[in-house]
Amino acid sequence: MKPHFSFWPAIALLACLSLSSCARYATIAERRPQFRPIRTAVGALVSVERDLIDVTARSHRQPMETLGRCLAAAQTAQAELERDPKNDEARNAYNYALSRVFMIIRDAKLDPWTKPLAVPTEKGTFELTHRRVANKKWDPALYDFTPSDQFDVGGVFVKEHITKDGLGAPLVAIGKKENEDERENFYLPRTYYGVTAVVRFQGSRAEVAFSDPLATETVEVGRHTYPLAADFSTPVAVLLASTKPEKMGLARLINPEKYAHTARIARLQPYDPNKTVVLVIHGLNSAPPTYTPMINALRGDENIRKNYQFWFYSYPSGYPYPHSAAILRKELDAIEKRYPLKKKMVVIGHSMGGCISRLLITDVGDKLWLQMFGKPPEQVEISPDTKKLFTDALIFEHRPEVGRVIFICAPLKGADMASGTVGRIGASLVKAPRTLLKAGKEAVKLVVLPGDAMQLKRIPNSVDTLAPTNGFVMAINKFPLTPGIPYNTIMGDRGKGGNKDKTKPAQSDGIVPYWSSHMDGAESELVVPTHHGAHQNPAAIKEVRRILLEHAGVQ
Repeated sequence: MKPHFSFWPAIALLACLSLSSCARYATIAERRPQFRPIRTAVGALVSVERDLIDVTARSHRQPMETLGRCLAAAQTAQAELERDPKNDEARNAYNYALSRVFMIIRDAKLDPWTKPLAVPTEKGTFELTHRRVANKKWDPALYDFTPSDQFDVGGVFVKEHITKDGLGAPLVAIGKKENEDERENFYLPRTYYGVTAVVRFQGSRAEVAFSDPLATETVEVGRHTYPLAADFSTPVAVLLASTKPEKMGLARLINPEKYAHTARIARLQPYDPNKTVVLVIHGLNSAPPTYTPMINALRGDENIRKNYQFWFYSYPSGYPYPHSAAILRKELDAIEKRYPLKKKMVVIGHSMGGCISRLLITDVGDKLWLQMFGKPPEQVEISPDTKKLFTDALIFEHRPEVGRVIFICAPLKGADMASGTVGRIGASLVKAPRTLLKAGKEAVKLVVLPGDAMQLKRIPNSVDTLAPTNGFVMAINKFPLTPGIPYNTIMGDRGKGGNKDKTKPAQSDGIVPYWSSHMDGAESELVVPTHHGAHQNPAAIKEVRRILLEHAGVQ
């Protein structure tokens, strides 16, 4: 039996959502880099070239001998750099040799981290070890290291490979075990991080030290200081390719209750109290990795690295966004206890993430509750659990830790698509959590909505709360933003023209019209020629960089 005609919009919508969720965010492929012959191979560098030619082929057959050759080459290259710190060929040889040291350590399953490793060479034995650090979490024995130059990276969100020239071997550090304290410390379940290694020689001792290129710009080796080499893109690509978060976007929209545990703030780098937090918030049927092109590009700017650190808020996007905002406020309370911020954070919200961000800089007190229930919470006869859910979502003040918000394609006044046929079908596909269903059944009989508001027989889900006629959307837009907190707006325009007001046809990014994203009082507004994914557009990313640098006082 063929499906009834009315079923086709639902099928088409599911197909579109599935396709958008299945695109590979990042791809990786390992390769074996070859040493480029030195153009001016004279004097000391002649032996370096001899030691490094065909090192990848020899490493499997004779790992210890090849490891010794690589250390000898790095030592010779370091001596040449001591004589001439501007010798690029010596620097490149040093970096390549040290990268192959880590290649051999991984492939041969060697362990120079628990205790020093004796490495024989033609001229004696190296003692390969590492510089001890106070923080036990950065013990190299806890990680597997792969040189970044062994990866080819690509994918939807890793189209630009951001690196920094300098001294050292950029590595991808992957935790051997999952982080047991991930929630307590607001970190990822498993560590995927970019570090840069240098090796210093003192006689026969070869001591490796690790630096975080997001925290350190230079490194001292011998009598000289060099820029620290870095690869900002490959570690993120390995993280995304390994964890495959693209499978989660649609699932978290359709069945938010199943993924309730994924609602959280997480840090993308170690906490630095002297840097401003940039908290990014994703939108509907989305996930934090959609910000990868932006974060990738911003990290390539030294001034951004010096002034900012990046965190994200992830949540099941099937939740009504006032509920997601309530969860975020609880996360911010916990952050304040664990990592008290010295500087107010910058929040970037894309799409529905912008709606959540708006609630962070709005003071409503109990006025919104009173508008909807007609009397204070203590006089409303509903169960304690339902009352707690609604008070958390409807009674709030602005967050004092937020110092600026950047809205990108945010449907702050709603989007007609959410209340149209496609939106109604989409809303019907979202499976409401049992707690929200129960709360909705209790509250729907008590809530008073304006006559022109969309009337529902259940608690609204995420799609419902993006409709212009949703009761919450209509009510919240009557509250001004908190004075003194600057905000900026960025929106997309597909180039089809249209009107900026509600007169049809409306200027739009394909989903959100200009009139919904525009905000009187914005410090700046930029319309970029793109679709709804403007947070990945180069012009929008350039604008975010400008805003951040200006916010940090960098000229």
